[in-house]
Amino acid sequence: MDLQLVGKRALVTGSSSGLGEAIARRLAAEGATIVVHGRDRARATAVAKSIREDGGVADIAIGDLATDSGAAHVQDAAAQDGPVDILVNNVGVYEPTARWGDTPPDSWAEIYNINVISGVRMIQRLLPDMRARGWGRVIQISSVTGHRPAASQPHYASTNAARNNLAVSLARELKHSGVTSNAVAAEGILTPATLDLLVGVGRAQGWGETWAEIEPKTAALAPNDAGRIAGPEEYANVVAFLASPAAGYINGTTLHVDGGAYDV
Repeated sequence: MDLQLVGKRALVTGSSSGLGEAIARRLAAEGATIVVHGRDRARATAVAKSIREDGGVADIAIGDLATDSGAAHVQDAAAQDGPVDILVNNVGVYEPTARWGDTPPDSWAEIYNINVISGVRMIQRLLPDMRARGWGRVIQISSVTGHRPAASQPHYASTNAARNNLAVSLARELKHSGVTSNAVAAEGILTPATLDLLVGVGRAQGWGETWAEIEPKTAALAPNDAGRIAGPEEYANVVAFLASPAAGYINGTTLHVDGGAYDV
């Protein structure tokens, strides 16, 4: 299926590794010009170089989106060679061990600034051009914890609920404009960091020593009908569709991409 992204310019925040990198690569494979964002120039440059070697077009934008000045730098770099048509707000942090009793208010404020306000900074900077051109896509990457929180990571779960809410509010603001706003609520993502964590858990639980031995047991950690954890490319496929003209009638929606998750 041709997603008709040739000629579109996409900024994927936090795309120097992990899920953001997978999204950037998927959009590039569909013909979009990618702006790889990160705080580390060497890592962002390496991803952009790899995309170009695969036949794609990629630039870089360096800056800390937790600050207004960093967001301004990213805006300038992202729009240097043309206006941004697609904004994927992927930047985010989490603390797997955080709990109510040991997460002070300052930590709540810090994670909210990174996970939510960083996206607001980029929306406010890039949206006027999208609205003026009558076409654009704004996509928030959130988590199923936004609608199914656990006792752990309460501040992280709250930021994901905010991201989902933000996507709906923005869609109302953009009605009849040709610019859509949606969110993708992800379940577990099998990035290298997640893989290392799960292998450690599996060995501690006596599930085996290798990932091949441990993987079948991990479904018990976050049960879903697919019976496994998704790779980043599977989420990237969903984002690419939402970013395309083919998804023009999907607006103000949070897509739960969770393999049919359920509670036990």
